[in-house]
Amino acid sequence: MKLPCTDLITNQPEKYALTRDFCEVFTEEMNSLYLLCFLLTGDHEKAEKCFVAGLEDSTKGNSVFKQWARSWAKRMIVENAVRIIAPRPNHTKRTFLAAHLEPNSKSGRDREVLIQTVLDLPGFERFVFVMSVLERYSDQDCSVLLGCTLQEISEARLRACLQVAESYTKSDVADPAELIHRGDHSAETLVH
Repeated sequence: MKLPCTDLITNQPEKYALTRDFCEVFTEEMNSLYLLCFLLTGDHEKAEKCFVAGLEDSTKGNSVFKQWARSWAKRMIVENAVRIIAPRPNHTKRTFLAAHLEPNSKSGRDREVLIQTVLDLPGFERFVFVMSVLERYSDQDCSVLLGCTLQEISEARLRACLQVAESYTKSDVADPAELIHRGDHSAETLVH
């Protein structure tokens, strides 16, 4: 006996992302996903661990719709970076020293300065800046993923933005707001 629904189900395109879909995402987006790992962890060795763990968790984790594979991969990277670094707000540290920038050639300097400035942020502020400003996570999502209050997220983002602005004031590069808000706000922008 043949059920009428069977043909409909087998002829439909796959709805959920499979291992091969996540492998494609991690291959095609390797540079931007690795940069996201690096910006969050601030260390190449930890970034590699975060990248690999993100791939493993994406392929072995919950089923997600195929069209959500890229955003799910980023989420797995963020969650692994949080596990690896365990950033927590530092309530005693309210001011920061700006990064000391060496003179560089003008080409690509904006990107290099932005990356270095982000890497110079304290761990918690770096996570909040990358997640909320570059990756556009909501304050609520940041709060849940980082295990802190919405107020701590707002304060950390403000401190991070002030440090980024201070760093750019001392350097000879484009306005950081212009770099960050040039269209694509993700860490992928920094790769190109």
